[in-house]
Amino acid sequence: MRTGRTGAASKAGHDLVLEVTAWEATLDDDRLTLDADATSLRVREGTGGMQALASDDIANIEETIDKEVLLERDIAFRSTRLERGEDGVLHVEGDLTIVGTTHPIAFDLLVGDNGSVRGRAVVKQSEWGIKQYSILFGALKVADEVEVAIDARQSP
Repeated sequence: MRTGRTGAASKAGHDLVLEVTAWEATLDDDRLTLDADATSLRVREGTGGMQALASDDIANIEETIDKEVLLERDIAFRSTRLERGEDGVLHVEGDLTIVGTTHPIAFDLLVGDNGSVRGRAVVKQSEWGIKQYSILFGALKVADEVEVAIDARQSP
């Protein structure tokens, strides 16, 4: 996942790359499911900002995501429609549940002959009732849109 920053003091914050470290997904001919442990998000990179992220900064960010943003509630996706293109692209539509709120979402996946699965979706936090995390009286906020990148390999 990639987050951005906004607000008058945005130069002080960091753009983050987060990895979901505990998840399980199933893709077959007519269904895609995903279950992710929201407490397993780990900061892998922080760019920008006035200074580099220290280990205590990273620990605070991860705790804030767990306790204040995702409320320690798991994330789930259930497809409602899969459409395979001849070019290896799989168009996916379905329901994404974050913090107990479910909304439809659509995205494309590139499914390789070697079992790789890659794609990208944009999640607008406010659509799921997630308030943008902010500090400095709102002068520094996490951007509402979060990019979710999928880069996985299917097991045999």
